[in-house]
Amino acid sequence: MSADYIDFISHIKRKLGIDLTLYKEAQMKRRLTSLRNKRGFSTFNDYAQVLDKDEVLLQEFVDRLTINVSEFYRNPKRWHVLQDKILPALLNKSTNLTVWSAACSTGEEPYSIAIMLREHFPHVNLRIIATDIDGKVLEKAKRGIYQKQALKELPFELKEKYFRCEHGLYYIDNRIKQMVTFKKHNLLVDRYPRNVDLIVCRNVLIYFTDQAKEIIYERFSDALVEKGVLFVGSTEQIFSPNQYHFSLLDTFFYTKE
Repeated sequence: MSADYIDFISHIKRKLGIDLTLYKEAQMKRRLTSLRNKRGFSTFNDYAQVLDKDEVLLQEFVDRLTINVSEFYRNPKRWHVLQDKILPALLNKSTNLTVWSAACSTGEEPYSIAIMLREHFPHVNLRIIATDIDGKVLEKAKRGIYQKQALKELPFELKEKYFRCEHGLYYIDNRIKQMVTFKKHNLLVDRYPRNVDLIVCRNVLIYFTDQAKEIIYERFSDALVEKGVLFVGSTEQIFSPNQYHFSLLDTFFYTKE
């Protein structure tokens, strides 16, 4: 790792509280070098000085750190398992349910959960917390306006029921928006919610180092109630889940023992 990049990492940690050493180095450095070069800077030192002065470039930088690719009901088979197996088991214990959508990006995931619960479990006393490190994508999430592509896996009847289409954009129903509370949150630094029944964190941890993953899994475990469930992405199988007091419940679902 070059001295220039090491100094840049230290600068970003002081400025934003984001520790880039906990992201996979090759992927992150390649992504940031591409962005730096695109903006016409030959060194990370020059780039850091400009980030201190230019809010637009700083926001672009934060956006590049996060991969904001999402859609409603992404990987539909897993959502069917959530609906038919995971949620009924959780609700057998209590009709109070706290769900945390971690690294929620532009909101497709927490809104999918809200739609599912409103449709199939309307009696639930529900709390949905949705968090992300990027304030800009959270603002998009709060607006709840989506391109057609984001809804491609959503069943037609749900699209008709919970969205209004105008000029090719899809506006989510205010009843669904009101079910979700969005907050800015850094998984590597900030305090986690407590007494959570279901944590959904998908297709995010693949960008972190093994050390960072261990920290996050431990904190997820602490955040969950006994028999609470962690729902991860299709490339994020947890090896040695018992290390974090988890056991495999179904493919990509882990329960806290």
